[in-house]
Amino acid sequence: MKELTCISPIDGAVVAKRQSATPEAAIAKVAAMRKAQKAWAARPLAERIALVRKATEIIGGQTERMARELALQMGRPIRYGGEFRGFNERVSYMCDIAEASLKPMVIEDSPTALRQIAREPLGVVLVIAPWNYPYMTAVNTIAPALVAGNVVLLKHSEQTLMVGEHMAEAFQAAGIPADVFDNIFLDHAGSAALISGRHVNFVNFTGSVKGGAAIEQAAAGTFINVATELGGKDPAYIRHDANLDAAVDGAMDGAMFNAGQCCCGIERIYVHESLYDAFVEKAVAWVKALKLGNPLEPETTIGPMANIRFARTVREHVAEAVAQGAIAHIPTMPADDGGAYVTPQILTNVTHAMKVMREETFGPVVGIMKVKDDEEAIALMNDSDFGLTASLWTEDTKAAEAIGARLETGTVFQNRCDYLDPALCWTGCKDTGRGAGLSVLGYLALTRPKSYHLKRQL
Repeated sequence: MKELTCISPIDGAVVAKRQSATPEAAIAKVAAMRKAQKAWAARPLAERIALVRKATEIIGGQTERMARELALQMGRPIRYGGEFRGFNERVSYMCDIAEASLKPMVIEDSPTALRQIAREPLGVVLVIAPWNYPYMTAVNTIAPALVAGNVVLLKHSEQTLMVGEHMAEAFQAAGIPADVFDNIFLDHAGSAALISGRHVNFVNFTGSVKGGAAIEQAAAGTFINVATELGGKDPAYIRHDANLDAAVDGAMDGAMFNAGQCCCGIERIYVHESLYDAFVEKAVAWVKALKLGNPLEPETTIGPMANIRFARTVREHVAEAVAQGAIAHIPTMPADDGGAYVTPQILTNVTHAMKVMREETFGPVVGIMKVKDDEEAIALMNDSDFGLTASLWTEDTKAAEAIGARLETGTVFQNRCDYLDPALCWTGCKDTGRGAGLSVLGYLALTRPKSYHLKRQL
């Protein structure tokens, strides 16, 4: 039985150790949850919604714990207060639309016949959650899955072991039974056993491309539905008519917040030649104003990366780019220890031959390129193996729509970035994966259609 260990990026101390469940124990756990699922689905929809809202309320009363534990586990500064705002927004919206999203689609209701398409829960939902936004990414699936009548097993990242515990504690305190929603400590082999043995009915995985491929391989031939959100290399385009100050502030926050460890964070920026010099100058000043340091200190605005191995990738990408002619604009900050604490970086004179502009860096570094027009920007934004979001900074919404229609991406933003709107479908294309999270489509993904043709008269 493997021991799972969370090492704090703050100082390398062990924050938590937990024993991984054996595959046999995990299978037994899921079997018990499957038995409970029918009774949970039979509860009135309003009751399921109320319990999920109550769990959210409980977590909302523990935001100091959330913020401190996140700082200890993955390094996000406590000044940002955890993730409850986004967590609550997503749960609230999905609860608000549940009745309309799950009601049958009535084709005919006449004296002759009732014809309709109903929605039924899938059964057991396995959520394999990441460490970078461990509450929000998990609840994207947990909340609508429970509301729709599924039971949910949460397996969290080794880097955020305490998050799954906290969520299970809150949901169970709200009155949701442990055999309806629970957390499990599980290694990769255990997760694969649950999937390949068809013990679950749906898997939501957020993580690496390699991890997503392993999930799909485990599910091959089982006909289990799999939803994945994998790598990203999200671009921003600063058009000639952009509000320069707003574009700098928005795009740089999108690139640097959470030490750049955001699924839809900005990793490459294309700036119209008329704004390029001014944008770079302001962006450099913006990043130089960041305070790298201990995330437990309130003055810190950017903390360490979650793990030293993630920091190593950032340094390798930056070093390679500089060796190939890129210009690094940010001097090494005093808190940069060569380990998890990484100086945020802006690179210019970059090309798409460099890893920093092609591979997911997932850290506080962004490359900036000059473009002459929309056509060049579109070509460069699409020149990627990934497609999660793209951010357009322009005063012309018609132009944003026209450009967005030509982009290979899951979401198009105008004058904002790095945000997940629960009313819109969260999805991606290419190596970013597939699936439909949140919105009404999230409920469709977590249920199956069942058709009724009831003839009332012979």
